Amino acid sequence: MVDAAVLTKLEEGFAKLAASDSKSLLKKYLTKEIFDNLKEKKTPTFGSSLLDCIQSGLENHDSGVGIYAPDAEAYTVFADLFDPIIEDYHGGFKKTDKHPPREFGDVNCFSNLDPNNEFIISTRVRCGRSLQGYPFNPCLTEAQYKEMEEKVSSTLSGLEGELKGKFYPLTGMEKAVQQQLIDDHFLFKEGDRFLQAANACRFWPTGRGIYHNDNKTFLVWCNEEDHLRIISMQMGGDLGEVYRRLVSAVNEIEKRLPFSHDDRLGFLTFCPTNLGTTIRASVHIKVPKLAANKAKLEEVAAKYNLQVRGTRGEHTEAEGGVYDISNKRRMGLTEFDAVKEMNDGIAELIKLEKGM
Repeated sequence: MVDAAVLTKLEEGFAKLAASDSKSLLKKYLTKEIFDNLKEKKTPTFGSSLLDCIQSGLENHDSGVGIYAPDAEAYTVFADLFDPIIEDYHGGFKKTDKHPPREFGDVNCFSNLDPNNEFIISTRVRCGRSLQGYPFNPCLTEAQYKEMEEKVSSTLSGLEGELKGKFYPLTGMEKAVQQQLIDDHFLFKEGDRFLQAANACRFWPTGRGIYHNDNKTFLVWCNEEDHLRIISMQMGGDLGEVYRRLVSAVNEIEKRLPFSHDDRLGFLTFCPTNLGTTIRASVHIKVPKLAANKAKLEEVAAKYNLQVRGTRGEHTEAEGGVYDISNKRRMGLTEFDAVKEMNDGIAELIKLEKGM
């Protein structure tokens, strides 16, 4: 049973959301019937409630999704709400569907999407991972944050070759180092209101850190939104090189740290939009002619299951006609196929831009 204060908060939050003009998936699928069915449930191991899952969406009516999983069990206990949201977001991944086994495919089959550097400013591919045996952000204790940071930093400092680099803990980080990392678009910042409302920023900056290789083309975020965000990136449009680097890094890290995985949902993460492959392959791309015809841009994006964001990511505007465009689907398809959707969609956008 959840306590009375939590129940009151849930009831008040639900009433406000229902009365709002929110376009979130949470509002779309949290019917009165489902709400009443789930409001008193808790996950068995960590005691997470429905409030822990939906408090961000109750507070931020402008959320696109509005729900997070405080621990891995939440996906099962609150499945009546998570499943339809997952199906909607990931393009028809039904509750009877099973995510395919991990498959990175032929890493040499992607090439440079923009060899003359006319359109693509930068390319990146990232994935999220959770460490087995730990809950997600809202349930982590201060001691667990520290323990995870220690495990992650010692693991990463063992990487060799082009992945070799240094781990920078956020705790005690010098202002100059911090500013440099922010300027390089490497460092995540505290204060994302969607994450804060989801209780994901507790004990900040304890247990948070960032690793990057000497070339600044490979980085790992520790305990920002997910336990790990593994990122490969570089200037220009060479998706092949970026993808190869990511795959070799994930394989190296997995040899040393066990990841949290579910037979049906794939790799488990804090946000349901990142389940499955957890892969987000993206480019910063300048398409001024298509930008002037936003409907055409959105039409092509939809055809290839791409997501169009502003220059600085979610909830931002395009600056100077530069968009952040990525694959939207992360479930029900392999890692290779997720990257291929982005590859094919971007190739099509470049072709259109050239022809306009």
